[in-house]
Amino acid sequence: MLTISTWILLRKTRRINMENEALSKNFIEQIIDKDIESGHCKKVITRFPPEPNGYLHIGHAKSILLNYGLAKEYGGQFNMRFDDTNPTKEKVEFVDSIKADVEWLGAEWNGDVLFASDYFPQMYEAAVKLIKKGKAYVDDLSAEEIRQYRGTLTEPGKESPYRNRSVEENLQLFEEMKEGKYADGTKVLRAKIDMASPNINMRDPVIYRVAHMTHHRTGDQWCIYPMYDFAHPIEDAVEGITHSICTLEFEDHRPLYDWVVIETGYKTSPEENPKQIEFAKLYLTNVVTGKRYIKKLVEDGIVDGWDDPRLVSIAALRRRGFTPEAIKMFVELVGVTKAQGSVEYPMLEYCIREDLKLKVKRMMAVLDPVKLVIDNYPEGQVEYMEVANNQENPEMGTRKVPFTKELYIEREDFMEEPPKKYFRLFPGNEVRFKSAYFVKCNSYDTDEDGNVTCLHCTYDPESRGGNSPDGRKVKGTIHWVNANDCKQCEVRLYDRLFSAEEPGKNGDYFDDLNPNSLEVIDNCLLEGGFENAKPGDTFQFMRNGYFCVDKDSTEDKTVFNRTVALNSSWGK
Repeated sequence: MLTISTWILLRKTRRINMENEALSKNFIEQIIDKDIESGHCKKVITRFPPEPNGYLHIGHAKSILLNYGLAKEYGGQFNMRFDDTNPTKEKVEFVDSIKADVEWLGAEWNGDVLFASDYFPQMYEAAVKLIKKGKAYVDDLSAEEIRQYRGTLTEPGKESPYRNRSVEENLQLFEEMKEGKYADGTKVLRAKIDMASPNINMRDPVIYRVAHMTHHRTGDQWCIYPMYDFAHPIEDAVEGITHSICTLEFEDHRPLYDWVVIETGYKTSPEENPKQIEFAKLYLTNVVTGKRYIKKLVEDGIVDGWDDPRLVSIAALRRRGFTPEAIKMFVELVGVTKAQGSVEYPMLEYCIREDLKLKVKRMMAVLDPVKLVIDNYPEGQVEYMEVANNQENPEMGTRKVPFTKELYIEREDFMEEPPKKYFRLFPGNEVRFKSAYFVKCNSYDTDEDGNVTCLHCTYDPESRGGNSPDGRKVKGTIHWVNANDCKQCEVRLYDRLFSAEEPGKNGDYFDDLNPNSLEVIDNCLLEGGFENAKPGDTFQFMRNGYFCVDKDSTEDKTVFNRTVALNSSWGK
């Protein structure tokens, strides 16, 4: 596992290498360089080919940015293509969400959005060509029988009794499949390769099946659909893709990829393009990315849709307040390798902190308020304190915040009987109020249950700005909001959805759900200045973390999602 400390070290090393202009290329770049040098490639063309059967997640972001980045690096072309060959699971909703995600990440595709369904005629003709060459046949075996005939990893398969049908019979049957004469599952078209191949993917794979279903783009024009392993290489070949970048689970499918593009006449050898190259998937701890798992989480009401901020779909990360820049930083620094491993979730949080710390305003918000009255402050007086919008970025300027007799502070910033090294408010102690005065607690009120309801304090009028003329020091600085100029809002505090690093590893993944993944606070108070905040706007709440305005906000109530705390507390 790549830990955050190791990762930060790698990041520093990478920065030094960049400064020295000695950054080594990853293995994919090295392959491309050789292809250009050998003449196999004149213009690099890559693609991102999702199936529109769900929402994209952080792993897809790595693929998007990798493919787009390679095309950009080599002055080539990046295609956006939907692999829509399975009408049983595909929806226009998913097409739209995927396009929005890719655009948000900043990956600019070439020309129009492409669809595998655009190439159904070419795929059909390619299948006919294979039949005529004696390289494909129509099989009547059921799906279960095909599995039984395929053999195992240690035992060869056996040939279907329909394998040696004549070319003429296969052509007729395939045409009848296309005309809709056969029910779903009664006939398939299989590639004729080698039932004894040590690579089980080469044991006469199914390349076409019957499916009487309405397609989201082609309607009822087709009732036969190509399988992914047949369709994908043809799509790449038709588009002139030079390097088909995919994840490691497709490594065993590469011989089939090459077989298809060679036997259908798009290239003459595996060394030519299009060329499939595999890289390690991005695995993140404490999350699930499988579509069927997320679907169940949604259907069971455990999460609030595919964009619930506890998920790592791109839509969820965007809703939570993550930025494209943070995700790009994360993906870039994790790197591209063939070695499979997992990455700690705090690394992703580190990236968003790094990206936001100099970008956003640092506002005062009290999540759990308790009232505070400055007894010696003049009644009705209002002073406007100058507060830096971002202390680490002076270019962001300052703002004026009203200060009055009655304020609110965080409840945790006061203790009746504090432990040692507690430097915030307690009876007899003095602290600095952010950009305002020294304030000393003298007494407090409680309700009948013993809960503190109000603090009574005094201030030093000579300490405006946070310094006293007599030079005395205070160790604590706390934030505050003006009781007469604050806005109530809802704040949602998110944590990991799963407590286990690998959910479901030791049983049902539902058993690993974190019961404290969401805390909703209704009575949070914000300083004035948030009136024009809209969904997607991000702020730092001083001493609390980074927060983003949620889409659930209304004119009457603003809802904030905590993007990330200021420091990681996971596991502490």
